[in-house]
Amino acid sequence: MNKLNKHSSRLTQDESQPASQAMLYAVGFSDEDMQKAQIGIASTGYDGNPCNMHLNGLKDEVKVECNIAGMVGLGFNTIGVSDGISMGTSGMNYSLVSRDIIADSIETIMNAQSYDGLIAIVGCDKNMPGAVMSMLRLNRPSIMMYGGTIKSGNYKGKKLNIVSAFEALGQKVAGEIDEAEYKEIIKRSIPGAGACGGMYTANTMASAIECMGFALPYNSSIPAENPNKLSEAERYARAIKNLLELDLKPLDIISKKSIENAITLVNALGGSTNAVLHFLAIAHAADIDFTLEDFQRVSNKTPLIGDLKPSGKYLMEDVHGVGGTPAIMKYLLEEGYLHGDCMTVTGKTLAENLADVKAMEFEDQDIVYPTDKALKTSGNLQILYGNLATDGAVAKISGKEGLVFEGKAVVYNSEQDANTGISNGEVKRGDVVVIRYVGPKGGPGMPEMLKPTSLIMGAGLGKSVALITDGRFSGGTHGFVVGHITPEAQSGGAIGLVETGDTIRISAEDNSINVLISEEELAQRKANWQEPALKHKKGILYKYAKCVAPASEGCVTDKY
Repeated sequence: MNKLNKHSSRLTQDESQPASQAMLYAVGFSDEDMQKAQIGIASTGYDGNPCNMHLNGLKDEVKVECNIAGMVGLGFNTIGVSDGISMGTSGMNYSLVSRDIIADSIETIMNAQSYDGLIAIVGCDKNMPGAVMSMLRLNRPSIMMYGGTIKSGNYKGKKLNIVSAFEALGQKVAGEIDEAEYKEIIKRSIPGAGACGGMYTANTMASAIECMGFALPYNSSIPAENPNKLSEAERYARAIKNLLELDLKPLDIISKKSIENAITLVNALGGSTNAVLHFLAIAHAADIDFTLEDFQRVSNKTPLIGDLKPSGKYLMEDVHGVGGTPAIMKYLLEEGYLHGDCMTVTGKTLAENLADVKAMEFEDQDIVYPTDKALKTSGNLQILYGNLATDGAVAKISGKEGLVFEGKAVVYNSEQDANTGISNGEVKRGDVVVIRYVGPKGGPGMPEMLKPTSLIMGAGLGKSVALITDGRFSGGTHGFVVGHITPEAQSGGAIGLVETGDTIRISAEDNSINVLISEEELAQRKANWQEPALKHKKGILYKYAKCVAPASEGCVTDKY
């Protein structure tokens, strides 16, 4: 059998490390424990966010099960940022930054403490990619455990979720609902623990990472408050021990094909544009060549079959009710859209994991469609290029918005200015809202623009207004939106040269995004442009702005 404590033994078995051993006896180790594998159980749990508030309880359960399985479970915590709470405030600047802090902190503890394996228990959006990035850097047996999706809220018989609260503000501003209804929607939108309920970024990343092979089957679709979620603790303890025995490590599992599997599922279910940033970063951590062109290639051949929010009707809890993520994966595999030979954290291939899964049934449900009745023949993620995005931009186009939008620019240099302008009626039907200087460097931190898009939706302008930005969009965003415009305004990109009244044309027919002015005019504006000072002079946001790579390279912080 493979030596299970190959990392921790350098502390527990080396006579020249008496202080290390004394410290471990102090935390409760027995002589027998000194011979066992040590499993780091990283939790992004904290009290102030429904996505994460239950994760420390899961950590405790996993620790118990690791000990029962003959290992020593050792829990530790890392940070999280609640996107839902920070959205629309300066706190949102820390959201994407938190992904890399999570990766750095897990890497730090695991290496400093010499743990033999890792179970990362995660909830909100940036937790998942941060955890996987750390696994790939560490390259020792590792597995991700998602805390699960939230239950839907309810008001007057209508299902609610986090985006309902955002859009209620726009409805109130537009006079469609009164103050009492507005308050009731807010109170009822989120009834308990779990990550935001649609195919937003958390559920997008959880399901895609399961499809990539880094989480156990069904983990992404079992809701947070479902009794089966707690029973996963035993499954995960057994799985990490199996990985130790096999010496099966993350770099043995990940491949370009397994990332393609993940991106296929994202497109099939109408997932978040944030998946582009995160899988670019995951590929970078694994030294795998995966670019924006690969995202477009996979999207072109993947039909959109999930009618899930934000563009559709249903939530992740509904996916669980029709067989969960594995049932959808099995269907995609049988239809030839997934690589079945990819290894997974079970020690089996994806095809082997799915062999005994009950087949997806399409009668009596309209949550997931067969490919011959797909909602769209290609995926919802589209990569656009043009004079506004010479290095690329990302659009989420479900097909319901149309394929071409041309309109006059209404330019804002911050999200707050945009929110105020939209609320004051400055944006009219046919306009293209431009929000800039909110990119990785300019934001800094590339904040999400859910509040302005929700105001647009709530005001009834969702089908008649487009929005473009060098920032990001929440997974809850829908409508004709283009984000991740690169180069960003702070770096001299053309989005920083657009003026209110310019005509902008966005086309999903030829995947282009252009401001319709002459090259000479654009060059003249560029010559007159001056780079603004960074918004922060010290601290983590300053460090981030100084070292972050462009959005087209995943906003990684360890490349330059």
